Amino acid sequence: MSKARFFISAVAAISLSMSACKSPPEEAPPPEEAPLSGDVFQTSRGDLIVHPVNHATFLMSWAGKTIYVDPVGGTEPFQGLPTPDVILVTDIHGDHLNADTLTAIIQPETVIVTPQAVRDALPPALHEATQVLANGEKTSVADIGLEAIPMYNITPERLQYHEKGRGNGYVLTVGGKRVYIAGDTEDIPEMRALRDIDVAFVPMNLPYTMTVEQAASAVREFKPKVVYPYHSRGSDLDAFTRLVGTDVGVEVRVANWY
Repeated sequence: MSKARFFISAVAAISLSMSACKSPPEEAPPPEEAPLSGDVFQTSRGDLIVHPVNHATFLMSWAGKTIYVDPVGGTEPFQGLPTPDVILVTDIHGDHLNADTLTAIIQPETVIVTPQAVRDALPPALHEATQVLANGEKTSVADIGLEAIPMYNITPERLQYHEKGRGNGYVLTVGGKRVYIAGDTEDIPEMRALRDIDVAFVPMNLPYTMTVEQAASAVREFKPKVVYPYHSRGSDLDAFTRLVGTDVGVEVRVANWY
């Protein structure tokens, strides 16, 4: 072999050897989920963050877990937001339950908590992830205490919309704080009997739930520290705030639901 050939072969061998020693290029890390924004409530185990989405849909973040409430509207409203660890569904109506949305956003470890009527309306593929909670029952999911509270209509002309036992409101216990999600309901005795609620979400729209006056009266009785009017399209929230007043220790927060 000529010296020139030998030199070229040697250079090629060295180049191959060096290439083999190089580590493969690292894969780019997946994009980080955007942190949840919203009102912050301090608990004994970190902040609880409330993030309104639309109408009856909102998210909460606590202790590294993300809770979705009545997610509807496909994936678009949740783009860039943390994926759900727990999903709470209150009722079978379309502004609370959308099976396509649940199917699109659910993760392998997600737990869906629903009343029986909601589970019955879900496709079989979602049944395994779904835990049924009946009115009055309690459980714990992802260190979150859950109690199912009745939600129903009591005014004669509205009884057709929500019968007692079909849907759930929920009381969550997180880091010593109690959060009440009323769902679609009027000012029922079970709501008025609640105590030690730190944050409440109360609906007020007709004909499906209740009037501003009913909602304000109930809030003044069970006295949550903070109340959010939600599921309130078309309601006079200034009137609600005025009727709740400031003399019973309740703070009304009007968030961007619409």
